[in-house]
Amino acid sequence: MPRPYVFPTCSFFPRDVAFAPVTRGTLALLVAAGVAAAPAVAQIDASVGLGVGTVRYPGGASFGSAVLSPAFRYASPAFAIDVSGAVASLPGSVWSSQARASFWGVTQPLAGALRLGGEATLAGTTLSDDGSTGAAHGMAELLWSAAAGGVGVGAGPSTGLISGGLPVVALHTRARAWWRPGDAPGAPDLQLALEPTRFPDGWFTDASVGATLEHGRAVVSVSIAGRIAAAHGSKAAGSVSLQWFVAPRVSVELGGGSSLNDPYQDLPRAGFISLGVRLHRSPRPAVGDAPAMKLSPLVAEIRGDSVVVRFRMPGARSVAIAGDWNGWEQVALRPLGDDVWEKTLALRRGIYHFNLLVDWSDWVVPNGVATVSDGLGGMVAVLVVP
Repeated sequence: MPRPYVFPTCSFFPRDVAFAPVTRGTLALLVAAGVAAAPAVAQIDASVGLGVGTVRYPGGASFGSAVLSPAFRYASPAFAIDVSGAVASLPGSVWSSQARASFWGVTQPLAGALRLGGEATLAGTTLSDDGSTGAAHGMAELLWSAAAGGVGVGAGPSTGLISGGLPVVALHTRARAWWRPGDAPGAPDLQLALEPTRFPDGWFTDASVGATLEHGRAVVSVSIAGRIAAAHGSKAAGSVSLQWFVAPRVSVELGGGSSLNDPYQDLPRAGFISLGVRLHRSPRPAVGDAPAMKLSPLVAEIRGDSVVVRFRMPGARSVAIAGDWNGWEQVALRPLGDDVWEKTLALRRGIYHFNLLVDWSDWVVPNGVATVSDGLGGMVAVLVVP
């Protein structure tokens, strides 16, 4: 086997570990944490996986065994960090390792639903006997979001480095959109991206479409990508992954498909398959498995040009509300007596999401109110303004 620069591409590794030159890995995180469905309070999630899967390197790919893959994620309404890595055993007693870190941030609304966002991604690979590669990507972006989705356009530099070679630098641009049709817990998350990149030997454009569906214990992700490059020809790739929670903190993961080549780390287009078990720090919320109460969204009371919401919070000393209508900014409610708290809001007709902060320490969803996933392991309540 040649002395490879290895890079694990299997979806068993922390989601989106397979690093494409257009930084697709950050797209799911941005959609979930970024603009329309950010958590109302900071969340931390960590996990570790063990399994087998395909490893690719310049010139080919081979099967890796005893793959250990830790992952860590921190997400707040305005900032997120996603760190993952993997160590894999290759034939010939060769060990490969890889790491990836994505950082994301967004400003408060500039005008209406417009915001500025920024992200940075670092990725690298090493081989136990020789060779290493690395890549870095930056992006500044203008974002517009609504309750069900949004769009973003941006640009930034990208660079890559392979052992023994000179670094390459490219201009990476991106236009993307995300959409969640409906507010039911099983509604899919859809993403679309178009990314022209000015590489040293000419332009190439990547287009990708993906969908993630959570239903009961299962999380299914499907993606299709294509590349148009005048100098090197056009290519296509696709993948599908299944994550099945056999217990609240234990999931089995299976993935397969193909990935586009990575010109920054000189990794070829290759097919892959993977299988593993992952242990999670936080239990997955039980959604859809057991007979559930039929909950309804909170319907606001119309009062002139405003709406009124009320909640009963026995024993609470203070209650604040935060929602997607104001960037999850905390706003205090006023007590009415008998454990009832009230707030008047200036909201148009539509569907919104919110949580309550009780005694400035505990985020809670009001009893009896329908909820949806925030995309990061938590739940947010649903508010309807008729």
